[in-house]
Amino acid sequence: MIEAQHASTVAEAVARGELSGRLWLYSNYHCNLRCTYCLTESAPGVARRELQPEAMLAAAHEARSLGFTGLGVTGGEPFLVPEMPALLASLAEILPVVVLSNATLFYGRRLEALAPLASAPVHIQVSLDRADPDDNDEMRGPENFRRVVEAIPRLVERGIGVRISTTLADPGSVAPEELERLCELHRSLGVPDSDHVVRPVVRRGRAASADMGVAAAFDQLDPELTLTGDGAFWSPIGPTVRDGRLDTDMLLTRTTAPLATPAAALMDVLSNRRDGEDARLGIK
Repeated sequence: MIEAQHASTVAEAVARGELSGRLWLYSNYHCNLRCTYCLTESAPGVARRELQPEAMLAAAHEARSLGFTGLGVTGGEPFLVPEMPALLASLAEILPVVVLSNATLFYGRRLEALAPLASAPVHIQVSLDRADPDDNDEMRGPENFRRVVEAIPRLVERGIGVRISTTLADPGSVAPEELERLCELHRSLGVPDSDHVVRPVVRRGRAASADMGVAAAFDQLDPELTLTGDGAFWSPIGPTVRDGRLDTDMLLTRTTAPLATPAAALMDVLSNRRDGEDARLGIK
């Protein structure tokens, strides 16, 4: 009865544009990179904080019944989880999926393991911040640019959907010709403008420690229900880590299953907002 009640509520909020239709799943927090602006302080040796595959599949089934229209998978680097390609293929049978990745692991056996994603409703959203290798690698690490521009055509050739995500300390300060160089690059790699998003560094996690980015509190972020191994959050920008500690200012519930529980908590917060209370940044 509770699930049916919230199915209507979530579906209606999504239809009205008040709530994102995408449920986010943090698969893990560890990463093979150590980016200077990382929200989650991800790196090779950090706590993994994994959300188990069976929990992700169960949440996806519930999400569809509640009225969500898509799934997002993020980390950390999700493709460090050995079963990730098969898991994504299974998730995509339930709802369309976007998975965020640094794309530096797509060679050899890991590349061949992506075969089940060909022509599936899955997009790999790849981070590429600058058209200049040195500028890009200053933020993301040595050889990152080379590995990414080599990986993207491999994915495109295999029929796997690719999006490009560009994160800039101050997008408004970037010269138009510099951004156009980046667009020319991703077009040459087989990714159209419609699959390129530009967003600001958010002052949370490692970026906050480095005094970088825009401040983004509860009221500036679009509601996007997000599950982690530690609980459910208002936004995928919510479950950040600073100095090794999880930020809980956007925590909705420690309970993540059944999904109706955190969905109800999010809807309660959303329904209690007063007109004019939010000033959303539109970060995607």
